[in-house]
Amino acid sequence: MKLTQNIILKFATVALVFTMCSCKKETNTVSENNATTQTDQAHPKLILTAQGVKDIRAQLGDIPIFDATLEAVKEEIDAEIVLGIDTPIPVDYSGGYTHVRHKRNMIVMQKAGVLYQILDDEKYAKYVKDMLMQYEALYKTLPLHPKTRSYARGKLFWQCLNDSNWLVYVSQAYDCVYNYLSEDERIKLETNLFKPFADHISIDSPQFYQRVHNHSTWGNAAVGMIGLVMGDEELIDRALYGIKDLKLDTKEKDDDGGFLNKDGKAGFLANIEEPFSPDGYYNEGPYYQRYAMYPFLIFAEGLHNVKPELKIFEYKEGVLLKSINALLNLSDADGDFFPLNDGQKGMSYYTSALVTAVDISYHFGTQDAGLLSIASKQDRVLLDDSGLAVALGIKNGKSEPFNKKSINLSDGPKGTQGGVAILRNDNVELVFKYAAQGSSHGHYDKLSYSLYEKGEEVIQDYGLARFVNIEQKGGGNYLKENKTWAKQTIAHNTVTQNETSHFNAKYEIGSKYHSVLNYFSSENQNVQVASAKEVNAYPGTEMLRTMAIIKDEDFEKPYVLDIMKVTSGKANKYDFPYYFLGQVVQTNFKYSVPKALSALGDKNGYQHLFVEGTAKASSDNSKLSWLNKGKFYTLTSVTNDKDQLLFTRIGANDPEFNLRREAALMLRRKDSKNTIFVSTIEAHGSYSPVTESAINSNSNIKELKVVLDSADYTAVQITTIKGNVKLFITSNEEDSKKVKHNVKINDKNYEWSGSYYFE
Repeated sequence: MKLTQNIILKFATVALVFTMCSCKKETNTVSENNATTQTDQAHPKLILTAQGVKDIRAQLGDIPIFDATLEAVKEEIDAEIVLGIDTPIPVDYSGGYTHVRHKRNMIVMQKAGVLYQILDDEKYAKYVKDMLMQYEALYKTLPLHPKTRSYARGKLFWQCLNDSNWLVYVSQAYDCVYNYLSEDERIKLETNLFKPFADHISIDSPQFYQRVHNHSTWGNAAVGMIGLVMGDEELIDRALYGIKDLKLDTKEKDDDGGFLNKDGKAGFLANIEEPFSPDGYYNEGPYYQRYAMYPFLIFAEGLHNVKPELKIFEYKEGVLLKSINALLNLSDADGDFFPLNDGQKGMSYYTSALVTAVDISYHFGTQDAGLLSIASKQDRVLLDDSGLAVALGIKNGKSEPFNKKSINLSDGPKGTQGGVAILRNDNVELVFKYAAQGSSHGHYDKLSYSLYEKGEEVIQDYGLARFVNIEQKGGGNYLKENKTWAKQTIAHNTVTQNETSHFNAKYEIGSKYHSVLNYFSSENQNVQVASAKEVNAYPGTEMLRTMAIIKDEDFEKPYVLDIMKVTSGKANKYDFPYYFLGQVVQTNFKYSVPKALSALGDKNGYQHLFVEGTAKASSDNSKLSWLNKGKFYTLTSVTNDKDQLLFTRIGANDPEFNLRREAALMLRRKDSKNTIFVSTIEAHGSYSPVTESAINSNSNIKELKVVLDSADYTAVQITTIKGNVKLFITSNEEDSKKVKHNVKINDKNYEWSGSYYFE
């Protein structure tokens, strides 16, 4: 798609004689209640700027990705204008008509405002004005939303969060049509709509606004952005620092079980300081980081443009821009974000929030050429100054591939609360989570992991239990199964002790603790390793997990080595699941299948697992091979004759079919104090339904054996089908990188420097 010849010629001319009459310098004005004082900056000034409009008009017709985006947006908004304006009385939850319509209106107004500035066509300004006036008439009549589920109800929407979304977008629209409106019209909108709206999501809803959480980030941005447009310093100050002299009950919780204001911190700056680690990892996980990045960055851009003296993009050593790199690294080969904590699968960097993030990061950051390749894949840009910068970078051939490597991202405001390690080797990606709780969206899954090949899940993290914005499923909100299943430890690929979740699945306990990194090593391209320890999930029990992706010439593809060392002061029952995706091909153990399905347990997530098969381990190694999307995989686990193997499937006690019916193989070990779980996962071979041929469908591992397990070291021997022997030794102590090691195994000495040995 491209702009019509008439539009291109029009703006080639406009660029030469442009005087920005629609963005003329404003004199100071004061509203009737003296609440709003306008600055003398030209409008637009928030995201799209007066200078940016000049630059865009001068380039139109010669910036392909920008031109195509503009044409697509123009077609979209022209169709909306034909349909007419509808601002219905709010009645619905997420996914219902009134919810969707008001959500659509905020996006349409923002886009129409931008079109007015770039195309200088008054029909877009009139459309925005008419809709704003309808909202002014509606809003002053609205009580709280009739749906009562939220801990902080909005007026247009069932929760203040969505009201804040609306104001973040509409503030941009208002900025774009500001000069089109008369002074009386602006006073009317600010007095009856914008100021009351900002007050409701802040002063009237402190339990929502006055905290550190993605909810309050949206609230801060909404109040601050409309404050920037209006020139209201009181609102801007409230956005940056929270509501002054307000104290909330530190024990009160939100709908997800998280504390509202335990530490008394609030405001936009606090929401930058607390959730982000120095590496840019956001403690709620990538799904909510993606959601929060839009208000973080769009408000930051507004602050940069209107209040450059704040140097917002330099705040906390530039962590907002760093966070974009972290977030992009938290995606698989297809760009889908890893579903750590509450996260919907399929959310990716193709979402509009990441278009914003990539463009702003490129424009205000170091002009990282790798971001241009992501923007090219997104195939659209923002219609503003930052989008123009990206479009010009792509046009001028500056794009380079965004190279994802193994990376260790620290968690916590100072980077001292655990983290997430991503190991990458060829097409295999392993995500190892040893982070803090992750606010109220965190799961009880210390030292859990998930595994991918070419963007496809091999060993999965379940993610969240929610059908986002599908009204028929719980109003589009979190389902009760999110707490009874998705957050529970047994839903993850880690150890559950005595059928009880980590920290007893209590947020007030889990939020106090985090796992600790033992070591991370990615220097050797052939051996990528992460190792971490957890001592608080079960008092009296210590878990140390070491995970490696190893590329070896004896194997077709890199394989995973997993070592979980458990030390406890008493005998326990340990359950260790592997949530594999695909169809069982082969096992080396005999299992029996029950005639009728029953649940594995009655609480802590066990009530949602059907038992589909049972077996006793009959050898030192238990093997499971499966086929998924044309690829073979084999799990080999070190077992003993007392171990029980269970085939389970999610879906028990789920009469509304809220959970996906997916399988796992669970290794159960009873009456054990100190124990070790060791396994490998091989990706190998392929199957073509077209040629009906299977290639390399068998495991390459003959034997997996623990040859040393002490307080200081664990050594695992891997013997291939051809008889080649590999040895991996890991140090179980921290700071082992700086130490020279000497270990004797089977009368042979092994010496090395660093945290691990492999040969």
